[in-house]
Amino acid sequence: MEELVEMALEFVRGAGFICRTDGGQGNGDLWNVGWRLGGEADEGRRDGGRTRGWWVVVQSGRCDVTLGAEGEGEVGSHGRPSRVGRARIAPIRRDSSRPVKFFGNRKAAFALALLLADAVLVSLIIAYVPYTKIDWDAYMSQVSGFLGGERDYSNLKGDTGPLVYPAGFLYVYSAIQFVTGSEVYPAQILFGILYIINLGIVFFIYVKTDVLPWWALSLLCLSKRAHSIFVLRLFNDCFATMLLHASMAVLLSQKWHVGLIIFSAAVSIKMNVLLYAPSLLLLMLKAMDIFGVVSALACAALVQILLGLPFLLSYPVAYISRAFNLGRIFIHFWSVNFKFVPEPVFVSKGFAVSLLVVHLVLLFTFAHYRWCKHEGGLFNFLHSKFLSLKLKFSLLSSFSQQNFRSTGSLSKVLSQEHIVTTMFAGNFIGIVCARSLHYQFYSWYFYSLPYLLWRTPFPTLIRIILFVGVELCWNVYPSNIFSSVLLLCLHLIIFWGLWRAPPEYPYVKAESSSGKKEE
Repeated sequence: MEELVEMALEFVRGAGFICRTDGGQGNGDLWNVGWRLGGEADEGRRDGGRTRGWWVVVQSGRCDVTLGAEGEGEVGSHGRPSRVGRARIAPIRRDSSRPVKFFGNRKAAFALALLLADAVLVSLIIAYVPYTKIDWDAYMSQVSGFLGGERDYSNLKGDTGPLVYPAGFLYVYSAIQFVTGSEVYPAQILFGILYIINLGIVFFIYVKTDVLPWWALSLLCLSKRAHSIFVLRLFNDCFATMLLHASMAVLLSQKWHVGLIIFSAAVSIKMNVLLYAPSLLLLMLKAMDIFGVVSALACAALVQILLGLPFLLSYPVAYISRAFNLGRIFIHFWSVNFKFVPEPVFVSKGFAVSLLVVHLVLLFTFAHYRWCKHEGGLFNFLHSKFLSLKLKFSLLSSFSQQNFRSTGSLSKVLSQEHIVTTMFAGNFIGIVCARSLHYQFYSWYFYSLPYLLWRTPFPTLIRIILFVGVELCWNVYPSNIFSSVLLLCLHLIIFWGLWRAPPEYPYVKAESSSGKKEE
């Protein structure tokens, strides 16, 4: 025991362990508020409490060690002990607004083990499961036309039809063609690596938000359809999904401009990423002032302009009309979610408009009653942003530009859980209202399913049943009336659970938000 105490004291002295001062109470400043041997720094909590373990206390520059298996500490108004000297500090309970450290986390270790195991599984799938030819040859034909100098989008075609994706798709698959020589097997290896990278990013998001129990992370590795989409089909949805998750990971660090650039890159590969756009815009309005929002949107628009520039300069109408066609009519046979709808109704404009109206109504309802509940509703939130904008203009006319900049940096910091919940739920609303979901579209929301299920108030068993039910529906081929009705019902149950779930507080508390705002 004595050796452990000496080792701890030596470590603290040698490492220069520094904590912020409490402002001086009693006979000296209490700098540290609890460093547990073998653990991480804790700050004490406002309501007092009990703790087990040994605690190093730094007081006025000298180190003491509090021994004992259990004890209590007096806690002042700032979450610090109100007396100095030797003290046993009460630990805090995890606050959802506080970021979770990724490294040194047992859940992160389990996620890493899952990642390695899934890498082995992906290798076995590539080696022993036959590749299914669907869109690969069409992709290569379209890319060959582009590399051959064709800039008219109406002339870029493959055996499955004309090119309907933005320019980022061409750049990505041109690189793939260069690396693989249009051969399927090396492309499968490349997509296997992409699968692992995407899964690693998703694990990072889940560990940072800390919504799921550790064992539930394994659900992200259990989808037969997700593995097939990546390494047996080689769809462009895989790259769009990976970049979307990368943008969300960046947004968790409040890097909104960088996140928007990556988000725009994902849109340039496939437009389904725009399903996240309404909720993302709302988050940006919460996190930044109007000038920050406009500049971030300008960065995203600039990405689209630069990527599409060769086509915009040559045949702008053909590029915009084909790459950003929002009125495409999908083939009824491939629909997974609305196969029970008669084909004449399915392809009708009235059906599409009805789903669009429902989509917009649901987005507004969630924004008003859930995502902006703590701001008094969507209208009150927008009104407050408008008043803030007027105030900034008045300050601009009254103070120097430097003072104006200092007043314009007071935006609140959003909690990581609120960011992920809002974006995943917004995308899921779009999934529920999509006129047609093809098999590869499962990648659009599969990686959000465990998170959304654990945001519902359902018991764990019901969550697992819903997850398994959705997975089974996506593995019925070809889809039929029963599987599509069941999938819609499962979606509606999850949607109802999200509606019933109490909305989380969206902002990080002031004491834990310093240094988290974007520059």
